[in-house]
Amino acid sequence: MDEQQEIQTLREELEQANYEYYVLDNPTMSDYDFDHKLRRLEELEAAHPELVTPDSPTQRVGGKVADGFQEVVHLVPLESLQDVFDQKELGEFDQRVRDALDGEIEYDVEPKVDGLSVALEYENGVFVRGATRGDGRVGEDVTENLKTVRAIPMVLPDKLPRLIVRGEVYMPKQVFESLNAQLEVQGKSLFANPRNAAAGSLRQHDPKVVAARRLDIQVFNIQLAEGKTFQTHTETLEYLKTQHFKVIPHYTCPTIIQAGDQIVQMGESREEFPFDIDGAVIKLNSLPDREILGSTAKFPRWAAAFKYPPEQKTSRVMDIVVQVGRTGVLTPKAVVEPVRLAGTTVTNATLHNQDFIAEKDIRIGDTVLIQKAGEIIPEIVSVLKEQRPEGTVPYTLPEVCPVCGAPVVRDEDGVHIRCTGAECPAQVLRNLVHFASRDAMDIEGLGPAVVEALVKAGLVKGPADLYRLEANAVSKLERLGERSAQNLIAAIEKSKENDLSRLLFAFGIRQVGQKAGKVLAARFGSLDALMAATEEALTEVPDIGGITAKSLVQWFQSPQSRHLIDGLRAAGVNMDSHEAPAGDKLAGKTFVLTGTLERLTRQEAGARIEALGGKVSGSVSKKTSYVVAGEAAGSKLKKANELGIPVLSEEELEELLAEES
Repeated sequence: MDEQQEIQTLREELEQANYEYYVLDNPTMSDYDFDHKLRRLEELEAAHPELVTPDSPTQRVGGKVADGFQEVVHLVPLESLQDVFDQKELGEFDQRVRDALDGEIEYDVEPKVDGLSVALEYENGVFVRGATRGDGRVGEDVTENLKTVRAIPMVLPDKLPRLIVRGEVYMPKQVFESLNAQLEVQGKSLFANPRNAAAGSLRQHDPKVVAARRLDIQVFNIQLAEGKTFQTHTETLEYLKTQHFKVIPHYTCPTIIQAGDQIVQMGESREEFPFDIDGAVIKLNSLPDREILGSTAKFPRWAAAFKYPPEQKTSRVMDIVVQVGRTGVLTPKAVVEPVRLAGTTVTNATLHNQDFIAEKDIRIGDTVLIQKAGEIIPEIVSVLKEQRPEGTVPYTLPEVCPVCGAPVVRDEDGVHIRCTGAECPAQVLRNLVHFASRDAMDIEGLGPAVVEALVKAGLVKGPADLYRLEANAVSKLERLGERSAQNLIAAIEKSKENDLSRLLFAFGIRQVGQKAGKVLAARFGSLDALMAATEEALTEVPDIGGITAKSLVQWFQSPQSRHLIDGLRAAGVNMDSHEAPAGDKLAGKTFVLTGTLERLTRQEAGARIEALGGKVSGSVSKKTSYVVAGEAAGSKLKKANELGIPVLSEEELEELLAEES
């Protein structure tokens, strides 16, 4: 077999394996074999770049980062659907259909996936374009991102001149929960629901990010099929299965009564679907009859979307418990008497935060009305105060963390109440990930996955434990061999030498970011000197306000913080600034750096200015003290000259810094 034939064979084998794994859920090729075949294909394509095609399995995550999405005019509009909200309106829909048609009426009922609608376009059996619905007539080209959805076939068995299908991209419930857990560890904003997660993921400009989100798809319609004719919608879906698409579950119903029963049954079992649904879609099965009915200006007359009302039940609040999230946020939860709701037994309901509890005046012992929020999380809608027993009292969240006992504080700009414990067990993952991050202690190789593995193995409970790790123990963890373990230990050891400014940021003290860490390290010179500083002394430091000063003092007074510092000190972690305290001789002076500096990077120059109490700004104004201009300085230099602001060369800046030191 020559290499060109081998490439074609590998592509066919890998596409078949993708189909069996992601569509049929019946893999016949092991992950090991798949990975080796994919690597071999990559090697062959690297040696013969002229043979690389857009439909190759190697191109699923190989697209370039996009600057923006191009508009796509849909050849066939992606129409929206008329909503019906109860059986009466469903009957009225059926009557309108019957009034316009003669003969037997047959419907097809499908779950309405709560995701993002897309059109997939194939030419001669090859996937060439994928676009979002947009306004139905014009969408966005997200072809490279859709290639990362493994359930979308790149090549079809039939080679129709043109085939356009419509489907719904979604994030499976389990993937959504896993993604949010990861974002929480990293201290990032969480997605509100799987639909938002899917939409946000598909519109990422980097296909590699999209691939990591593990999106899926359910295909539910043929928009255009050149060279192929069908009589019923059911025929089209059966045909799509032969073309290796993941096709939406559907049910053929000969009467509107059976269709209504199927819709009810689907609603009762919606928790069993791997995707969120917000209703059911009922469609006329006959395609010729659809042509007769046509469409209004807004939606087709032959289909409707039955929207499920949020099911509500009453229950009693038995207790209110408080959980501490991985970012330290205290989240109250109501423990309620078990009640059957939307297909599951509910025993807990979210209370969101203290403001939510106070607004609804929710108390232990209350009878409450509960519903599913976004079909996922049960929440309390209202309190039936007329059924409130005597002796109940308003509920307030505790003043100390229920996990570690550290004081809690309310976010200055929000509703969250947060634990301040430096070694709170509930926050161990988030704290360790932050401690090791690039802008903090910069421990290469210690990402979220490795941190989680170390914690699960019981090797690490806090930052100080990192410095007691041994390569032999680390090498036994999954996906970490001897060499990786040795590299990790070396990176941890190297981090001991970091400047105090990095350590201050790594502590994760509220209000203390990178800039504050640099300013404080430069001003006080050592951690001991900083710990001894009063709030008044701290507020005298440029850029350190009253809130930050108070947060620092409280954090250093905490027994957990002292224990953490003692552990790091015993491990040999540096707690001094690499530069001697420089004071505030540039206090009140603002610098703007522009152009390319030869001897210093802008970051280095900015750090030296800030170490002397000066400020670095990104824009020129009348308040600017100096503009430092390197090579190829542009509009900022021009504006400085217009405003009469002193302009310094790099040499003059270094002289000024030397004079002030």
